[in-house]
Amino acid sequence: MAGQKDGFSGEKAYVLPPACIAEMEKDPVGELLHFTDIGYYPVAHNHFRRRVEPIGQWVLIYCRAGKGWYSVGGQRYEVTPNSYFVLPAGIPHEYGADASDPWTIYWVHYRGRMAETMMPPTQGPVAVHPGPSSRIADRLNLFEEIMATLDCGYSRDSLIFACTTLSYFLSTLRHIDSYRAARMSQTAEAEMDNAGMIDSVIRYMSENLERDLRLADLAEYVGVTPTYLSHLFTLRTGNSPMTHLRQLRMSHACHLLDFSTLHINQICHKVGISDPYYFSRVFTATMGISPSEYRRQPKG
Repeated sequence: MAGQKDGFSGEKAYVLPPACIAEMEKDPVGELLHFTDIGYYPVAHNHFRRRVEPIGQWVLIYCRAGKGWYSVGGQRYEVTPNSYFVLPAGIPHEYGADASDPWTIYWVHYRGRMAETMMPPTQGPVAVHPGPSSRIADRLNLFEEIMATLDCGYSRDSLIFACTTLSYFLSTLRHIDSYRAARMSQTAEAEMDNAGMIDSVIRYMSENLERDLRLADLAEYVGVTPTYLSHLFTLRTGNSPMTHLRQLRMSHACHLLDFSTLHINQICHKVGISDPYYFSRVFTATMGISPSEYRRQPKG
């Protein structure tokens, strides 16, 4: 992964120059935890790494959608959506995307005196189950903020800010219960009524925009039939579940067009559409103008 370009459509990858890494290692904050490589690979067909010679960084991979696998210590593990794993420094390993359903991943190589303390409690993958208090979108926004900071250059202030943000991101995984408890929005009882069910589905949509969600997936999440969910959802919102999901996707696409430097072929993956041309057609049908025209419009 480090330094290699795989040509995945919509990818983002940053490999820091040795001088920048050396500067972070000398900083009181950076020496605790700093990254060397970081990025995002959507639908990473044929993605594969084998490191027989160990590297000196910890490697975290957060699977947002699709599937993959990794092998460490003679044990192979399967990786599914909304899960992550960390490969320890100094140990040979290999990993790759599933051949038929390749993963979409956020990844980072990091090291420092705090790095080992951020290891998950298990060598296997850790599931990050979506739910009322999961805060998946909040967490991934932290990762996006790191990459947006690097888009502005590799100044010392930018690098140290990115390091502290990475530390927070890792903490949200290592101490996931505390992170979720900090923003509990509803009680479990409220989730049991119909209104709570629909609100829960909408949150699930919002936190899984990158996934190829189907009506059956939404119904399974709340434990009802697709027909029943569609009926209740339309009564409460005036739209079908899939229409609402499409609106959420396009709303998020508008936000990314307004406030990010991502290319359109990157944004489409962020909203769960793998084909940039199809994304452009859906966006144009919804907004009345193409994504590129929307971005050029004066705002404010």
